[in-house]
Order: sequence, then C-alpha cells, then structure tokens
Amino acid sequence: MRDNGRVNDADQDTPDTSNDDLETLETSAADESAGASKGSRLYPRVTSFRSRRGSLTEPQQGAWDRMWPKIGQDVGDDLIDTTAWFEREAPLIVEIGSGTGTATAAMAKAEPHVNLIAVEVYRPGLAQLLQLVERNELTNVRVLRGDAVEVLEHMVAPESLTGVRVFFPDPWPKARHHKRRLLQGPTFALIASRLKPGGVLHVATDHADYAEAIREAGDAEPLLTELDWESPMTHERPVTKFEDKAHKVGSTITELIWGKIKP
Repeated sequence: MRDNGRVNDADQDTPDTSNDDLETLETSAADESAGASKGSRLYPRVTSFRSRRGSLTEPQQGAWDRMWPKIGQDVGDDLIDTTAWFEREAPLIVEIGSGTGTATAAMAKAEPHVNLIAVEVYRPGLAQLLQLVERNELTNVRVLRGDAVEVLEHMVAPESLTGVRVFFPDPWPKARHHKRRLLQGPTFALIASRLKPGGVLHVATDHADYAEAIREAGDAEPLLTELDWESPMTHERPVTKFEDKAHKVGSTITELIWGKIKP
C-alpha cells in the first residue's frame, strides 16, 4: 500500500500478466493529467505522492469499463452515503493506498460482513483491484480515486469508521522529504476524528525510521490509545511480493495498531 497515493512497494515488481493477482509495476495517472492545471481535484498538489508512468493493459481496461461505473468514484466534496453505495448497512473500513489491491481483495474476502473502501491515486493499481473484485465476485468493496486526506476531510462523516488501514506508506527516507510523509500529527488527528469510539487504526511499514516517527505521532494523538479490547476488524494481512522480498533481506515489518478511546 502507500501513503494516500503511494504505490505499494509490492506494486513495483516487474509486470507478470500470467499472474492472476497482477502485482505489477505501480504506475501513475500522470499521463492522463498531462496538460491539466496544477491543483486539479483529481490530481491535487499533494507532497506525499510519487509520480509513475504507465497505462492500462487491455484486460485492465476491460475490467475498468465494466466495474468502475458500478463501484468507483473520484474524490469530491460530497459526503458519501455508504448505505446507499453498498446497498446495505455494515461496519465501514477505509484502506489508504490500496496499491494493486492484493491485500484489499484478500481482506475483503475474509471479512464479508464489512464494507471496505479502497482509496488510491493510480489508475493502473485501481484497475488491477477491479479485476480482483470482478474475478472473486466481491460485493463489499468500493474504490475512490484521489487523495485520501481529501476523502477523509470531505467524504467521510465524523465517527463513522470502524477501521482505517495504512499498509507500507511511502517513507520518504531523505530528511528533507520527511515533511511529505502522510502519517504525521495532523493526519492522525483527522483519522481519529473519523473513527468511531472503539474503532481501530492499523499501520504496517518496513522502514525502521518511519516506524519510530509513526509510533511517536500516533502515541501523541489524544484520541488514540493502545488497543486493549477486542478489535472489530482483522489484523491479518496477506504477504505481498514486496513484503516477501523484505523478509528475505532481513527487513523488519513493524505493525502499529491503535484504538480510538471509548467514552
């Protein structure tokens, strides 16, 4: 996954169209936005995004044409009526930076009783998720294309989320780029405001320095605390190609989980 728009590092693998999960090179919608003015709503000037080039394969385009009108939306200013969009009322989880959707689809399949919104900037990654949704006949997934911060600010009601997931956000390792990191104090405050009391924020990262910064910022948020009650969502994640490579070279995967304080 990525920070609100970073490609999961798993998405940076070499494309392999023979793999049903299609964990391929993460690509950017920058091609589509060429010529668009800076600050456009779909491609806002957000410092946590990395640009990557690419286009949809024919199967991806087919999935997009069939599935996007049914389960996809671009970011906007209107609050989402999730009951109408999912055609049911159920616990709601938002995944920030769904990448190619491998984890998204697997977790949606494991949790048919929840509604899952995947937020992603890059169209090829979303197209791959749409393929997985179609192939596995998943009815509990919806996708939003754009900046996750805008989604949380404008499209998600306060205290409406059962959970938020942020897996492998871009660490922006150079010190001068740390300001671009998604998971800092203001974002934690925003996420906490959207969680229901007892709701959960689950973060995973392979970057040790970023892990410490995330831990410090999360622990400093007064509405969040160490989870000491039964979680309303699963914390089990499928291992992506990137994560498997990280294990093989000795990188440590840090899991960070907070709960929103109950009244």
